[in-house]
Amino acid sequence: MQHKVIDTKDVVIRFAGDSGDGMQLTGSLFADMSAIYGNELSTFPDYPAEIRAPHGTLSGVSGFQVHIGSGHVTTPGDLCDLLVAMNPAALKTNAKWLKRTAMVLIDQDTFDEEGMKKAGFKEDPVAELHIEDRTIVVAPITTLTEESLKDSGLDIKAIHKCKNMFTLGMACFIYSRPLEYIYTYLEKKFGRKHPEMVAPNKKVLNDGYNYAANIQAIPDTYVVEPAHLPKGLYRNITGNQATAWGFLAASEKSGRPLFCGSYPITPATAILEELAIHKSLGVKTLQAEDEIAGICTAIGAAYAGDLAITTTSGPGLSLKSEALGLAVMTELPLVVVDVQRAGPSTGIPTKTEQTDLDQALYGRNGECPIAVIAAHSPAHCFDTAFNAARLALEHMMPVIMLSEGFLGNGSEPWRIPSMKDYPEIRPPFADEGDIPFKPFRRDPVTMVRKWGLPGIKGFEHRVGGLEKNHDGVLSSEPLNHEMMVHERAEKVARLADVIPPLEVMGAGSGKLLVVGWGGTYGHLYTAVAQEQAAGRDVSYAHFDYINPLPKNTAEVFAGFEKILVCELNNGQFANYLRGLLPQFSYLQYNKVQGQPFLVHELAAAIDKEF
Repeated sequence: MQHKVIDTKDVVIRFAGDSGDGMQLTGSLFADMSAIYGNELSTFPDYPAEIRAPHGTLSGVSGFQVHIGSGHVTTPGDLCDLLVAMNPAALKTNAKWLKRTAMVLIDQDTFDEEGMKKAGFKEDPVAELHIEDRTIVVAPITTLTEESLKDSGLDIKAIHKCKNMFTLGMACFIYSRPLEYIYTYLEKKFGRKHPEMVAPNKKVLNDGYNYAANIQAIPDTYVVEPAHLPKGLYRNITGNQATAWGFLAASEKSGRPLFCGSYPITPATAILEELAIHKSLGVKTLQAEDEIAGICTAIGAAYAGDLAITTTSGPGLSLKSEALGLAVMTELPLVVVDVQRAGPSTGIPTKTEQTDLDQALYGRNGECPIAVIAAHSPAHCFDTAFNAARLALEHMMPVIMLSEGFLGNGSEPWRIPSMKDYPEIRPPFADEGDIPFKPFRRDPVTMVRKWGLPGIKGFEHRVGGLEKNHDGVLSSEPLNHEMMVHERAEKVARLADVIPPLEVMGAGSGKLLVVGWGGTYGHLYTAVAQEQAAGRDVSYAHFDYINPLPKNTAEVFAGFEKILVCELNNGQFANYLRGLLPQFSYLQYNKVQGQPFLVHELAAAIDKEF
């Protein structure tokens, strides 16, 4: 049948089903295919915290949202144009994300008495959710998948695992997506170890595409043209991948071998996994027995002359706090990556928050300042990791890099950079002119000590957690301790001389300045842009560097009547600003739900100030 083809600037698709329904893979394939096609995009994997919740229950629903566009895309979207609901629980938990014009694709076969009961429905889910005005496409997807693969030789369990490919085929028809990329993926995934799975998955993908093309329930199809991106080679990348690659780039530019000592923890584990792939680049990875061992092995590697990193999330950062103090006291280069998640304690480990800022700034004993920087998008994780390593190596200090579950698991197109565009990293190695070696003698401008690598005659020195003087001799002399405390703090403070100034999106002065940090960037950028287009006198400043703050922060703040700080916690950055810059008043907009901001709620918060 003939479908009306509609050109549109952007669409948001949300795939939802049980954890075993393959929704993360389905969404990832749709996103990767769209990236290759040339669309801008942003993704949001949203999966349950339980390892495997009971089948068909509300707590077991796994979702993946992808926003594709022909223009600039900065968020995964507030509401979706298409919801794929593989069972009643998926429909119930995700109906709230539907646009008024949305299409809903339902697997009719799962809406049986048992599935309805588990989801808490009585008779008619569509009526009970009040979504009758949407386009509801009810298809027997399970039955159609079984029919498609009845001659494949697969058992029924394996056939049911292919349902996601049927729905992906339908989505590809609705949004005019080419199937060639998915063919290539299937051949790479199954071709070597399970070649018998290539043809069945291709067939069910095609059958889903053709089924959608031949039913009247789908009135329209949509075309999202490629975006006009700067020329270059692009790939779709997650924040955790980008973080790992940023460290690889820093290793190349510094000439220092890369070591990662980490303990697996959601949602940071993928950084360790990605680095472990690259032994050919000289990367050494150690899956330690616990968080403490992870950071201690990294400190040992830093002492030996490596670019040393350790990765974790909030609970792990707590366990690393004592060893972080050791890295501060020994003044060794170390990067600690904290991919934040909802807490406290185990909290909701698969959900995102910005609630570790206070811990990163203050969570150690004694006077123990540490440089803190934050990534603001999945692709930006590359530059953030590179810069964290550069600061650590060139200034002989530990640096905490804050990411978030939303960034680490989310993805966006990334233009693969040329390494010639990145600066050389020059650690302050001691040389013959520094003999006799005084390990804590400092550069008077940067306060940085020299790095005397072990095993070289003349650079023998003592390191450890006990206080020392400039000569590296143990000292409990009161004035020496106070001097060393001040010097270690001053070294961090002087990073302000080498980090970029704070930039403002919009006018440099006016009624309202919206302030954010970390992964709130895309949502805040979009909300402020919408408000500016509506005539609001509002500007936006986003902080990638937190300790120290950019040198022009007070100058920027002085240009505005009001400052509204928006963050996914109860006001940690706002309180930090109050302590450092008390001459200004700070309004707050906070959210602590384990979910990113929505653009419309930010716009409403901005509107309240006018």
